[in-house]
Amino acid sequence: MSANLTYVIVVGVLVAAGVTLLLERSLTRVLMGVILLGNGANLLLLTGGRAGGAPIVGTTDPEQMSDPLPQAMILTAIVITLGMTAFLLALAYRSWHLNGHDEVQDDVEDRRIMDLAIRDEGPGTADIEGGTGDDDGPAGGARPGADVVEAGRAG
Repeated sequence: MSANLTYVIVVGVLVAAGVTLLLERSLTRVLMGVILLGNGANLLLLTGGRAGGAPIVGTTDPEQMSDPLPQAMILTAIVITLGMTAFLLALAYRSWHLNGHDEVQDDVEDRRIMDLAIRDEGPGTADIEGGTGDDDGPAGGARPGADVVEAGRAG
C-alpha cells in the first residue's frame, strides 16, 4: 500500500507546526499547537485505512470493505483533542483573568535547580554558554535569573 504524497507532506507540516507552537510560552499558542498536532495525528491515522464500502457484514462484499479501526481511532483522537482544547482554554482564560496575559511564568524552584546544575557542571562549560569560563557568569557575578531566585527566597 502506498500513501498519497500530499497527505504525507500535510501531516509533516501539521506536526512540525504543532510541535513548534507547543514550545512557545503563550498558552494560546500552545493551544493552537495541540490542535494542529491533533489534526496531524488524525490525518496520519486516516492514511492508514483504505477506501472501500461500509464495514457492515451483509451490505458489502468482505473484500470491498474499508477498515473500521482507523475510523474508530480518529474518533477517539478527536475526543482527546477536544478535551485537551477545553482544558487549555480554561487555563488560558484563568491566566488572562488573573494576570492580564496568558504567558507561562518561570518557576522559581526550577530556576534555582537550573542554577545549581550549571554550578555543578564546573569550569569550562560556561564557555559554551557564552561565559568567561569562571562560574561567576557575566558582569562580575550576576547570574541570569538571579533576581528571580532571590525574589523567591525573600517571599
